[in-house]
Amino acid sequence: MLHPRIQEVTERIIERSKATRQAYLARMTAAKSKKRVRAGLGCGNLAHVMAACSSSDKALLTKDEQPNLGIINSYNDMLSAHVPYKEYPDLIKKVATKFNATAQVAGGVPAMCDGVTQGRDGMELSLFSRDVIAMSTAVSLSHDVFDGVFCLGLCDKIVPGLVIGSLSFGHLPIYFLPAGPMPSGIPNKEKARVRQKFAQGLIGRDELLAAESASYHSAGTCTFYGTANSNQMLMEIMGLHLPGSSFVNPYTELRDGLTVNAVEMMLNQLITSQDANPIGEIVSEKTIVNGLVGLLATGGSTNHAIHLVAMAKAAGVEITWKDMSDISEVVPLLARVYPNGSADVNHFHAAGGLPFLVKELLKGGFLHEDVKTIVGNSLNDYTKEPVIDTSVIATDNQIAAKVKWQDCPENSHDEEVLRPVTNPFNPQGGLQLLTGNLGHAVIKVSAVQEQHQTVTAPAKVFNSQAGLQDAFARGELETDFIAVIKEQGPKAKGMPELHKLTPIMATLQDKGFKVAIVTDGRMSGASGKVPAAIHLAPEAVEGGFIAKIREGDVVTLDAPNGVLKVHVADDEFAQREIEISEQVQTFGTGRELFEGIRQTVSSADLGASAFGLIYPNTNQ
Repeated sequence: MLHPRIQEVTERIIERSKATRQAYLARMTAAKSKKRVRAGLGCGNLAHVMAACSSSDKALLTKDEQPNLGIINSYNDMLSAHVPYKEYPDLIKKVATKFNATAQVAGGVPAMCDGVTQGRDGMELSLFSRDVIAMSTAVSLSHDVFDGVFCLGLCDKIVPGLVIGSLSFGHLPIYFLPAGPMPSGIPNKEKARVRQKFAQGLIGRDELLAAESASYHSAGTCTFYGTANSNQMLMEIMGLHLPGSSFVNPYTELRDGLTVNAVEMMLNQLITSQDANPIGEIVSEKTIVNGLVGLLATGGSTNHAIHLVAMAKAAGVEITWKDMSDISEVVPLLARVYPNGSADVNHFHAAGGLPFLVKELLKGGFLHEDVKTIVGNSLNDYTKEPVIDTSVIATDNQIAAKVKWQDCPENSHDEEVLRPVTNPFNPQGGLQLLTGNLGHAVIKVSAVQEQHQTVTAPAKVFNSQAGLQDAFARGELETDFIAVIKEQGPKAKGMPELHKLTPIMATLQDKGFKVAIVTDGRMSGASGKVPAAIHLAPEAVEGGFIAKIREGDVVTLDAPNGVLKVHVADDEFAQREIEISEQVQTFGTGRELFEGIRQTVSSADLGASAFGLIYPNTNQ
């Protein structure tokens, strides 16, 4: 039976979303054609579609009898996660040829890396890149000549952007194909230790770079459980990946077999059974709730407190931070993956991975089983794990190894990493809504020890993370304090991540000081063990009360009770002026091109989206 809280929140979301969801589904029904989409093309239009195709593909496209698959690719050869996608289009085309179908790369989307831009001006484009990717996806598919689509993307803003863009074409079957994480490097505890030693000035850049390079060392996603791997978990638990496929390493027999299987499955659905579930029907209210549950049960990235709101809105579904917080009160934490533990995603996968997690969450009544997926109409399909089918004898024309699915392990292979629902690491999920006289924010506590989850201390106010770094270097932070980092929100400067604060604040906490962070900016999915009230809304430049906090004001961050407040008399606080620094420089590194988005972007709790006017908020 479904847990009463999950049922209650789901019903609340369905009721809140009734008008917007019905309007979205009506648009998708109108867009769905009974004929292949190319039937409506004029001869000149079709000639452009197939001008550069082979003669055999031209013949197929001309007949208009077989599917044409579109590919949206985030490939580039600078970023490790996206390097494997170089071979995917050719692999997809080989399978299509085998089915007498066609496939074309419809377009590419940008893929930037928060790991490269941390602490740099380019980070101010990171969040906005999500909506650029959504628009790029829409432009790529706007030719309207595809019967099914494959999205190739992994990290940070790429997957949410691809989902948002794909949902504008929600009448089509659209699959997401992962590339997998790189093999494990140095232990995460060692990486964190070296970073803190560098922050203290105890080691030099050469030693730090050696440790970082031993961690990020080959093709594939980074192996910690940040936004990139949270994306992969979401795509699987929301039914947009093949079961058990998220964390299979690149360039392996199983990885290629899964990619080929996905293409074969879509073509079989389009050609034979005619029952391919379109993405607009897969991404429903229940699917979004399943995504939230998965995020909370694994201690996933806080960035998805923003992204899931925007992704849901693109499907006509309205969710709020209160929905997330209410679900978090009852969903157990079943995984400990760095920064919420010492293991990485490869260890998580080996312990039983997502199939085991889904099985346990279904068993506990925390997931909706009756949802559409790319595989079928039940989330039970996602309790199985893929393996190479050794009973199939390889042939010369076989493109990749055959894959079969078997039941996931009955028990976790490592309960230090992954636990059953009857023995969770914590009876509650890792996300908490904070409210008080400063507005509302979120905090991830799955990596924060209980004794650090409540901090009352004087404020030290900064308008950049560089300001805090400089104060640390001068030795001014050897005390209890709450770091208030203001003017970091979407409108101010694109809401850059403040990940550079983590080693400094962790060092101070380890010395015994009571410290915390309050900001209208973002912290990474790897924000770690220091309590951080993030995404504070309203932000400073929109008149948020974070801009009324003065140096020395006593602030309380109380995660267990969901409280964030400054201890200033109400009348005095009301009379205080908002203090905003001089206009922040927003040019250089391409930032000047995003002025329009900064002016129109919604607040963090509404998805920090440039599409707010297109998908109006109905939360109130």
